[in-house]
Amino acid sequence: MQNAASRRAFPITLEDVVAEIKRRGDRKAITGMARFGIQTSKAFGVSVPQLRELSRKIGKNHELAQRLWRTGIHEARILAGMIEEPARVTEDQMEEWGSDFDSWDVVDGSCGNLFDKTPFAVGKAREWSMRREEYVKRAGFVLMAELAVHDKKVSDRTFLEFLPLIIKESSDHRNFVKKAINWALRQIGKRNMALNKASIGAANTIQKQDSRSAKWIAADALRELASPQVQKRLRSTSKEASGK
Repeated sequence: MQNAASRRAFPITLEDVVAEIKRRGDRKAITGMARFGIQTSKAFGVSVPQLRELSRKIGKNHELAQRLWRTGIHEARILAGMIEEPARVTEDQMEEWGSDFDSWDVVDGSCGNLFDKTPFAVGKAREWSMRREEYVKRAGFVLMAELAVHDKKVSDRTFLEFLPLIIKESSDHRNFVKKAINWALRQIGKRNMALNKASIGAANTIQKQDSRSAKWIAADALRELASPQVQKRLRSTSKEASGK
């Protein structure tokens, strides 16, 4: 049975949340994070499921999210994206956070938990995909992927307009960029049959580039997008949508 102390509301002061992150830290986990290319200089080794649990206890809190981000603590920044209120996010805030990106998982968490739910998502996807900074550029393509998966209101035209950007930037050799480009191409191509055909066409164009990164992006995307499993699912979805 829970005692009275365990039933108390979770404290939401910055100091208490940071202390909780430190308490849950696992030094062994940091070694594993580093193997996956995660920046660990300010990390404590708290897993994403644990951070999600904390976010549910805290609830949405714009002011706390701002303060957590500014600590520079790795897990605090991921948690900030979970508890921030999308409606209160500004373009300036997105730029501020973007300029601080230093690890692919913080990028992905910020985009998938928060930025893709803002009215600036499509514009930032376009803008950031053409930026030079590695993690900002990754964020642009992650936003494309997250929008393709989560936002049913975005038009096919928007995703079709993303494809030339994907083609143009596919020669970027940096690992975290090329993987995000590949992710965006695959997710757009799995959204519906029309976008699948367009994405396969884009992948074929990318494959002709004299670039190892481009050829990898194209081959990996084509393997999935042209697979019998994906084609069968999209045909089924298309028939359901048409009422046949």
